[in-house]
Amino acid sequence: QVQLVESGGGLVQAGGSLRLSCLASGSIFNINDMGWYRQAPGKQREWVAGITSSSHTNYAGSVKGRFTISRDNAKNTVYLQMNSLKPEDAAVYYCNAVVLTTARVYVEVWGQGTLVTVSS
Repeated sequence: QVQLVESGGGLVQAGGSLRLSCLASGSIFNINDMGWYRQAPGKQREWVAGITSSSHTNYAGSVKGRFTISRDNAKNTVYLQMNSLKPEDAAVYYCNAVVLTTARVYVEVWGQGTLVTVSS
């Protein structure tokens, strides 16, 4: 079993910053790609940013230049630094990871989500 637990969400004013964290735990041999997604009320879940095991990063156009994804492999943790937040960034943010378990099976895992609210 592998679990992802996000933290760091909350209420912030437009223009402010938040840092999300996502800790992976359980039967982990290693972690491949990790990423962040978000889902606003009434909208589909959308990809926000991704990072490979070698820390190559990619971003959705709507957040490029404002958000930074990073990871600490020793801590099995991925981060999302969000700057210059806009009301349209408000959503539940989900962490995602592709994990090679100790049973040498690849699994895709999702966190439970953390709420980000941006006031205008």
